[in-house]
Amino acid sequence: MATAPANNLPIFYNDLVPLSSVDHADFRARPLDNAGFLVNQHAVPLTSDEFVSACRFYPIVFSAGENPVPLALMGLNEGVNTFVDSDGKLLNPVYVPAYIRRYPFLLARLTPDSEDLSLCFDPTSAAIGKYEDGDVLFEDGKPTEPVNAILEFCKNFEEAGQRTGFFMEELKKADLLMDGEVAIQPEGSDKPYVYRGFQMVDENKLRDLRGDVLRKMMQNGILGLVFAHLFSLQLMREVFAEQVKAGKVPELIQVPAV
Repeated sequence: MATAPANNLPIFYNDLVPLSSVDHADFRARPLDNAGFLVNQHAVPLTSDEFVSACRFYPIVFSAGENPVPLALMGLNEGVNTFVDSDGKLLNPVYVPAYIRRYPFLLARLTPDSEDLSLCFDPTSAAIGKYEDGDVLFEDGKPTEPVNAILEFCKNFEEAGQRTGFFMEELKKADLLMDGEVAIQPEGSDKPYVYRGFQMVDENKLRDLRGDVLRKMMQNGILGLVFAHLFSLQLMREVFAEQVKAGKVPELIQVPAV
């Protein structure tokens, strides 16, 4: 369900430039009435801070590989998103992951050896440009309140990312992750759809954890996040059902999910 972008930029981003009071003095930011970049995106990065809010709407899984990250599944197959229409508009009110809300902005290092993060944006996004309407980004060469709010949001996102990294390290330290597999057999079919290619928490290993480890996980909040992840997995069947209704289920074969 999760593949790295070919251009090594984060998903959604086609390009990145630092926001400048000189180069972008007359730029404005405006809200988009749709998110076309979501139409073909089936998995979106999620921070651990968001598990409780997101688990009511999306299956939460972990990407494959040695450095897994949490993902909110908006579809079970590559290129399928059951939460937006063909124009990128939400079909129903749901929790929108911070990764989506952050776009087209991003905090990034301008040089590999730099310790400072700069506020950047994707210049291909229609959310920012030389418009007559929208929020002014600079006044008298200084960032406006909307820019400060964007910067604060991006800083909070980075901090949440650090907490997510700690959460993932604790899962790996406790050896709780396993290769995931979900089999869904549609009504009237003699064969199930089998989804693989993601990771999930191994409930058997969770039950066998030592008491002191469990107590520590409960005290630092990790255990609650694990349960949010596990409870959310039941939503895979609901997402699959939405794909069926939309006619977006591929030919019945053994298909990789993430």
